Amino acid sequence: MKMRVSAVQYHLHSIRNFEEFAAQVEHYVKVAQEFEADFVLFPELFTTQLMSIGDENGKALPIEALPTYTDAYRTLFQGLAKTTGMHIIGGTHITSEEGKLYNTAFLFYPDGRIGEQKKLHITPTEVKEWNMGAGDSLQVFDTDKGRIAILVCYDVEFPEIVRIARARGADVLFAPSCTDDRHGFHRVRYTCHARTIENQIYVVTTGTVGALPTVDFMRANFGQAAVITPNDVPFPPKGIMVEGEINGDMVVTADLDLDLLTLVREKGSVTTWRDRRTDLYTDWA
Repeated sequence: MKMRVSAVQYHLHSIRNFEEFAAQVEHYVKVAQEFEADFVLFPELFTTQLMSIGDENGKALPIEALPTYTDAYRTLFQGLAKTTGMHIIGGTHITSEEGKLYNTAFLFYPDGRIGEQKKLHITPTEVKEWNMGAGDSLQVFDTDKGRIAILVCYDVEFPEIVRIARARGADVLFAPSCTDDRHGFHRVRYTCHARTIENQIYVVTTGTVGALPTVDFMRANFGQAAVITPNDVPFPPKGIMVEGEINGDMVVTADLDLDLLTLVREKGSVTTWRDRRTDLYTDWA
């Protein structure tokens, strides 16, 4: 089984209305379509761009306003997935349930179905500045190209949750991210590499680039897309199948061969998934 994945380094800049946002999204989707991608990944929190539309006084919209765009966001991505025949991971968007905000990732299927995964681990800034709630369950998603999971930025820094995803059959982990400096970026990037080695899976990750000068906590972004592999002979020596130019406005694309994961799990130089010492620690399977 093979799948082609594209990851968007989404350029944040101020906009005037939802139509400008939709046009930018459609541009990236069409780029991925031209490369005949099966999956397209957008970054975490990229819909904060909608906050830059501002109110009647020109002041940026508050984070609490983003859920009012949820229906339009879902309609936009659902339509693009249907018309292109691609699976689109629409980064994350802020949703509201019973008065609580959630950082929610969405998977849009070509047949119109929509899957959701709330961010499970919330950073101190998300709690302090946005009073963000945490999701309480991990989803795995079956697609006609294989089983996947979506973990959002900080989530990938926790090895336990990725173990659970792999135990439930996920071969590809999509990790949309949003980091404002090199420290945050490398925390996410290095742990993505660790998760591929520990679980012998692929990780597709990307982040926001550009800036929203009027939006608090989105004024700086440091991002780079990458498709990361286990470190073994069938794969690139550094475990990087493709990566973008840091902070560039671009889309990167790569082909994933899921049969190679089976091969390295059985006959690799190391067989980290098979060699777990479940007599010493929890067996998530």
